[in-house]
Amino acid sequence: MNRSAVVFDMDGVLLDSEPLWQRAEIEVFGSVGVELSVADCLLTQGLRVDEVVEFWFRRRPWTSESARSLGDRLLDRVRGLVLEEAEPAAGLHSLLARLSDRGTPLALATSSPMMLVDAVLVRFGITDAFAVVASAEHEQYGKPHPAVYLTAAAGLGIAPTACVAIEDSVNGVISAKAARMACLAVPAKDQRHDPRFGIADLVLDDLDAVAMALDRLAP
Repeated sequence: MNRSAVVFDMDGVLLDSEPLWQRAEIEVFGSVGVELSVADCLLTQGLRVDEVVEFWFRRRPWTSESARSLGDRLLDRVRGLVLEEAEPAAGLHSLLARLSDRGTPLALATSSPMMLVDAVLVRFGITDAFAVVASAEHEQYGKPHPAVYLTAAAGLGIAPTACVAIEDSVNGVISAKAARMACLAVPAKDQRHDPRFGIADLVLDDLDAVAMALDRLAP
């Protein structure tokens, strides 16, 4: 099974951003009286910010602030944490260099808005790493809908069936598989045994394992 392009998710793949998101969600939602736990935050992992806000508003509505304002505050808080604290996932730079040296077309397909994407790429010094950057903020539907992955493949000019997606969340894996891509899942350690990751082509421990798997898939 030869694959000619690699499409990365961002949060949880390029960086371990979930702790940053969880801190921001617990803080910002708590400011309007919606007390969330880390387990609560996992329920919306991989969704767009507007979908996260809608998810909790439907279940625990508040009246002190509009959903849009709260979503903006949440994004600002995450962006600040990214610029102050974010570190690249172990093996990220070596994997990107390896794929670049091989001439593999690379894209990014993320649920995060471009303001966060730009912050991560600048923080890590990889603004030129991806030929295409696709954000679900520009799609009618976010993950688990396949739209953002289809947009990334179209931007590369490569069929989705010739792409490998790298994902960390169940919603992301569903999105990639719905786009008819192969998918390598690299879940957080405490989520690795979630049976829902069974739809991924492989479930791997880290980006070093991803690099070896991609070597086997290379044309």
